[in-house]
Amino acid sequence: MDSTEGISHTGFHAGSSPAKDETRAAAEAARRRVRIMSATLYPTLPHPEPVATPAARLALKTDRPSSGLLDGAWWPRSRDLLSELPALTDVLDPLWGRITRIAVNPEHWPVIPRTVPVDGHIVKVGWFTPEIDPHKLLLLSYGTGRWDLLVIPPETGAESAARLMAAASDHDGPPLTASALIAADEARHGVLAADQPLDPDEAWEYEGGASTVSVAVPQQTGPPGRASRLIIGM
Repeated sequence: MDSTEGISHTGFHAGSSPAKDETRAAAEAARRRVRIMSATLYPTLPHPEPVATPAARLALKTDRPSSGLLDGAWWPRSRDLLSELPALTDVLDPLWGRITRIAVNPEHWPVIPRTVPVDGHIVKVGWFTPEIDPHKLLLLSYGTGRWDLLVIPPETGAESAARLMAAASDHDGPPLTASALIAADEARHGVLAADQPLDPDEAWEYEGGASTVSVAVPQQTGPPGRASRLIIGM
């Protein structure tokens, strides 16, 4: 074996062959191209847009002082104050001033948090058994005043809810408590949740689907020259 053959054979086993180096360089370049193509073909997915909270369903008296024991009615979609209260204060803060405290009777609220974070501030929550009607929500606005809303049970049918909202927000409505108003409607029309099923279009509207924009443009109803009722989120 001549010396040239020996050097070539030794170099092959040592891994220093120019051909092998070229092969490794080509493989590394191919891997880089794959990484670049992967980054191009599979970009970071955009974050999904947050789902808008449904508008609060409200009917409010627009005149103060007014007769009666209630300032309007609220028809929440559930008995979860943490999820329901932010939508309510979104409407009431610009109208009444920042709501800082609420109080409820615990009979119809399974969980009562001590505080609820809303847009830009915290609302403190209290509960009183004998002092507050089970179907009423008491709201306090710092330095402005107090308001009392009828709380229509979430499972109430749309027709019953509409009647109760009209009665609670009527400027000249009867001086009934929240529970008395619900009892009177039940006595006259039957159980609140026993309304006839709505057709799909009506159901969508009453659930806040098509008309939630009414929060931005409230509807006023009442005799000419005097608006007695403000309907929001219906």
